[in-house]
Amino acid sequence: MSFRSALRTSLCSLSIALMPLAAQPAAAQFYWSPPDMSAPAFTDSNAAIALGLPGATAEEIKAGLAWNLRAALNVAALQCQFEPTLLTVDNYNAMIAHHDAELDAAQATLLAYFQRTAGKGRAGQSAADMYNTRIYSGYSTVQAQKGFCQEAGVVGRQAIFADRGALADVARTGLASIKKSLIQAGEQYYGMPGDDYAVALPSFDPKCWKKGVLEPVCHQAYNEKVGIKP
Repeated sequence: MSFRSALRTSLCSLSIALMPLAAQPAAAQFYWSPPDMSAPAFTDSNAAIALGLPGATAEEIKAGLAWNLRAALNVAALQCQFEPTLLTVDNYNAMIAHHDAELDAAQATLLAYFQRTAGKGRAGQSAADMYNTRIYSGYSTVQAQKGFCQEAGVVGRQAIFADRGALADVARTGLASIKKSLIQAGEQYYGMPGDDYAVALPSFDPKCWKKGVLEPVCHQAYNEKVGIKP
């Protein structure tokens, strides 16, 4: 075998070996060891509590799951654009287009729930509007933004590949993980050194100061507090 043939064979083998890697989509990696965002799927009973729909029927719970997932992915589309590889905007738009019929039905079912529980007409509509505002606010986060955005990216991808009519099934598991991600968590391997940092300050008791100078007794107490040896 000539050198050229051997080189061609080696390059061909290398290309085949790298094909599975090349097929993988780019993904944001915020951590060396990410926090565990897995959570048990919602049942109807705990979903009613988690979604703020007390006394809801099974059909209303299903509607609430789908509608809350829409809200969560909408917030992610707005807040997570700092990391474009998460595709939160594309995922949200594709989810709306793919599951539009289920989302329309979910909205109508939830309005009927509030008409039933808060009152007919304006009272029910007002309760539904306040509910929408509340759930959108509930998925907005600053301190836990990275975890939320990463989890929303995962669940958003699951949503766009789910069969039509199955968005609530995705939400049953996905929303549990997204809600867990709203609790601040960070790097699991190295920890979060900045989060537990505290500045050690001397006492600001007026007795410890004279003309802007720290009194010797208080100065010694401060040195002992921070571990400074004389």
